[in-house]
Amino acid sequence: MSAWLGVVSRDHVRRGVRLGIAQIGHGKRSGLAKMQRGDCLVYYSPRASLSGNEQVKAFTAIGEIVDDEIWQADEGEFKPWRRAVAYDEDTVDVAVDDLKDRLELTSTPSWGYQLRRGLVPLSDRDLEVIRAAMTSRAPP
Repeated sequence: MSAWLGVVSRDHVRRGVRLGIAQIGHGKRSGLAKMQRGDCLVYYSPRASLSGNEQVKAFTAIGEIVDDEIWQADEGEFKPWRRAVAYDEDTVDVAVDDLKDRLELTSTPSWGYQLRRGLVPLSDRDLEVIRAAMTSRAPP
């Protein structure tokens, strides 16, 4: 099992959770193709919406990839690639600043630069720290 951090606006994350899907990189297939069934996906939302300026800077959803299928949705002119995800219920958004001193992800001064890729591998340790904070479980 691998863990991934997807960088997506909070409104898009909420829609994905409602639909039980993952969509990365403005609907591109390449990021989704890196994932396998059983992998964990954590979303980080820098903003509330794609076009807005309201900052969120929080982990906003966590789930597991449930199958090996990548399919293309048809939303008229927009045809994004998607995967099925079983999202954890009863999670809360957690500000990255609340966990920054405990994560490998944020251990370098320019840590945010890597998020521009839209999808980055997440260490097992970081996954557990984030999951514990989002679900109020005891940290590892």
